[in-house]
Amino acid sequence: MQIRDFLITPQLEELTQHKTVQLPVACYETTIKQNVHGHIPLHWHNEIQFVLVTSGKALFQINEEEVVVQKGEGIFINSNCLHRADDQAASNCVYICLNASPLTLLTEDLHAKYVYPYIQATNLAYVKIGTDGDWEKNILRAVMEIHQLIEQKSPYFEISVLHHLNFIWQNLIMNGIPLEHKETEIVKNQRMKQMLIYIHAHFNERITLSDIAKAGQLSRSETCRYFQRIVKQSPLNYVMDYRIKRSLLLLQDPNTSVTDVGYQVGFNSTSYFIAKFRESVGMTPLAYKKITKDKFWKMDVDSSF
Repeated sequence: MQIRDFLITPQLEELTQHKTVQLPVACYETTIKQNVHGHIPLHWHNEIQFVLVTSGKALFQINEEEVVVQKGEGIFINSNCLHRADDQAASNCVYICLNASPLTLLTEDLHAKYVYPYIQATNLAYVKIGTDGDWEKNILRAVMEIHQLIEQKSPYFEISVLHHLNFIWQNLIMNGIPLEHKETEIVKNQRMKQMLIYIHAHFNERITLSDIAKAGQLSRSETCRYFQRIVKQSPLNYVMDYRIKRSLLLLQDPNTSVTDVGYQVGFNSTSYFIAKFRESVGMTPLAYKKITKDKFWKMDVDSSF
């Protein structure tokens, strides 16, 4: 049973601190299924992200596109792009995740030439990093080295981290990607974010398709097309799934009742909440509470020895 939470704001911005005390860079290991949702939910952040899959394989969605990344491969995800990750084929995928503020790259004088055009490009939401090209091998090797440096925290490790980070960026932009800056793509991504933000802020209230469409300044039919392209389900099904996911953590609190949780996440009927929860999770909310309670009890007992 998953007990970790992937924290995001109602604006879908990830709350994970992508920095150490010393510098705005974070590099850590992630197991996709060790999350309360069983996947990394749709979110965004200002930092650029490099991923190196060390076990299994993952299905990444970046904006409207999907890409499978296997063990030994990686992916670059650009700043402010909506993305999520799912374990592919029950492979128990594990990956190293490197996040860095674009401000960390190079010196400020070089940003206009070598940083901003790339993080603002509308055709550069992601780049899959394989194992064939020298530039790809350089990036993947440097991600691993940064992870080790941050884990070990040897003297002057911050200088080495920044050196490797700039080396990664140089290899990425030297790959010869022609940059595009389309206003229509920027507007489309912003509208999708606004609709998701509205749902996340009002999930415990009554939400209609018209409400969601209004948040994105779209017609109802166009709203449905946006959701099918990006989240692969209808707007109201997304609302339902989000409510169920929010209920998972609440149910882990032994002091909450199934009825209270149902109302907290927007269900006006306990029986309807139970039915939709069973349909989504494969068990009743009460059964889920018992499993998580037993798991936490076992963890407490194990930790006392």
